[in-house]
Amino acid sequence: MAENETSDQAEAMARAEQRHNEDRVLDSGALRALAHPLRVKIYDILSQYGPQTASSLAERLGESSGATSYHLRALAKHDLIQEAADRGTGRERWWERPVGGVSFASPDAMTTPAGRAATQVVMNEFLRNRNDQLLEFVNRGIGGEDEMWQEGTLISTATARLTPEQSKELALKIMALIDEAVDNYRNQSGENVRPVTIRADLFPLPEIGGQS
Repeated sequence: MAENETSDQAEAMARAEQRHNEDRVLDSGALRALAHPLRVKIYDILSQYGPQTASSLAERLGESSGATSYHLRALAKHDLIQEAADRGTGRERWWERPVGGVSFASPDAMTTPAGRAATQVVMNEFLRNRNDQLLEFVNRGIGGEDEMWQEGTLISTATARLTPEQSKELALKIMALIDEAVDNYRNQSGENVRPVTIRADLFPLPEIGGQS
């Protein structure tokens, strides 16, 4: 790798680390407010598809607009979501997720049983939703749908033997690439533009058979 490429990558990694050090870490109150399966789904839809109303969420989730409105207010109380000021009307309010990273790994929450339970609910529901989306996409692909997207899709796993320092370096490289894509295309619109979920799973495996 050329020296200037190495320097550019190092700068991108440093920016990624600084950026995600500033992610909002949800406190116990926010985690407890989010710790409901329907609220996690609402939060995720706002994250992936942009502003929604109570009615549009109700239609998507098969719920009443009264139920989604109630949950939206509960999320807004802890600043997990906010009104989309430029889209509001006298008849119905639009809601959006604030721009910026969020971390569910709250040291504050981990100090109490209630906080740990709330964190577990949120993480389980979040990952379940994302896994359901992955399986749905795979099943659509098997059925011949989304053919035009196949070459731009990556579903891959790999294993490497790393130290904690090497794992952090790899995580920063991945985050820098994701941040670049998000910054460049967050608000893109036009033909064939769709929300694309980007997943990066990187974690140590448990020891088995006396090997680490």
